[in-house]
Amino acid sequence: MAAASKAEAAGRFLSASACKFFPRPVIGRGHWWSFPSPRAVPQVLCCRSPVSAGCGMSLSSERFGAVLGSTVKVTLKCGVFQGVLQHVNPDRSLLLRRVKNLETGRSTPGVKMFFDREIINEKKEEENVEYTVINCFQKFGPAVLYLKQQCVISVAGEGVNLCRYGKLSWLEIATKSRIFLFDIFFLGPQAFKNGLQMVLEDKNILKVMHDCRWISDCLFHQYGVLLFNVFDTQVADALQFSMATGGFLPHRVCTLQECLMQHLKIPSKWDAIMKYRQQMASENPDIWFLRPFPASLLKAFALKAMYLLLLHSSLMDNLMSDLKAVVHDYLNAYRTGSGDHLGSTKPTCMELPEELRQLTNIQKLRREKAIKDYRMNEDGLLIRPAMELKERNDPQKDGNYRDDRDCFPTDKAVFQITSFYNEDVHGQENQNQGP
Repeated sequence: MAAASKAEAAGRFLSASACKFFPRPVIGRGHWWSFPSPRAVPQVLCCRSPVSAGCGMSLSSERFGAVLGSTVKVTLKCGVFQGVLQHVNPDRSLLLRRVKNLETGRSTPGVKMFFDREIINEKKEEENVEYTVINCFQKFGPAVLYLKQQCVISVAGEGVNLCRYGKLSWLEIATKSRIFLFDIFFLGPQAFKNGLQMVLEDKNILKVMHDCRWISDCLFHQYGVLLFNVFDTQVADALQFSMATGGFLPHRVCTLQECLMQHLKIPSKWDAIMKYRQQMASENPDIWFLRPFPASLLKAFALKAMYLLLLHSSLMDNLMSDLKAVVHDYLNAYRTGSGDHLGSTKPTCMELPEELRQLTNIQKLRREKAIKDYRMNEDGLLIRPAMELKERNDPQKDGNYRDDRDCFPTDKAVFQITSFYNEDVHGQENQNQGP
């Protein structure tokens, strides 16, 4: 491989680690796709909570990254449409699913593309947050049966001092289409004996959690639950940092709020909800055991469970980026060349290919950049500044702010495509409606 080709391959590899890879849809104008409908589930009531709507937003991945999965209204020259924002393409066209023509009232299943040149205006609509509170065993059985059929769920717990000496009040479990809030204070240990333990211990169900140490200790010593097959987003974030810096570790781990800001660009609304949750808990430590429970806090629980699934997808993309970049070079290793040397190359040759050898140089470059970008403590760990929302929204205001992904060199030749969530997960504030 010529020197220029090696440099080009290294550039692709380096930049690939900094962005997420998604196949760009090839679609004609106005085409629709139809997908199988989600599993039929009983109807639940929905409460809407207003969110600020921005008009005339520029069509950019950064601006829309925080509203992926939300309902948006798009005004075209030929009509007004509403749907769930699923994807923003590099050419600034939008992919919406569950599209409804607001002028005719007609709804069409599938996904539709809206081209930038046709869009006059777009704005975010009110956000639905649907969830189901499980506070009696009449509603418990169907929820557990549904969860046992899933491959990936998110799990979070709420209560006082969550460990073997604390008290678990709520257990949140979300899938791509449902969010369940189990009232452990009402249901008691019987909730785990009647099915939750089977779900949490199922090795075929991936559980997405953040800092699972505390709730793992609580579940094991108080309820005899031994968690299996857990994806911890706090651990994954630290590993992604290490990969981005060529092997260095951060001097501290990130909170869930920081991970959401870093990887999902979650807006200030989420931070306000979490601060309100912390304030109420500090003012009244017994709030976890009050019933009826404040609907605003239930909404915060539902959002937390929903965002955990989104965070899992984003972190997996980051952690797999090196693999995808090397495989990309593998695919082009022979087919883009002249092929003159292939006759003398044995398929059984196990010598380490150049596409893998470049990993050493790439790791070295990342380490050199990380040393320049971060301070190092006496233990050889990189000092990772704490993030605040105002810094995330406007990084230029503080020179100390740094996005961990900045350690990846960029390459304009690589498409930087915004990630999307395949299912629009909503939540509900009705505590009495069952699944």
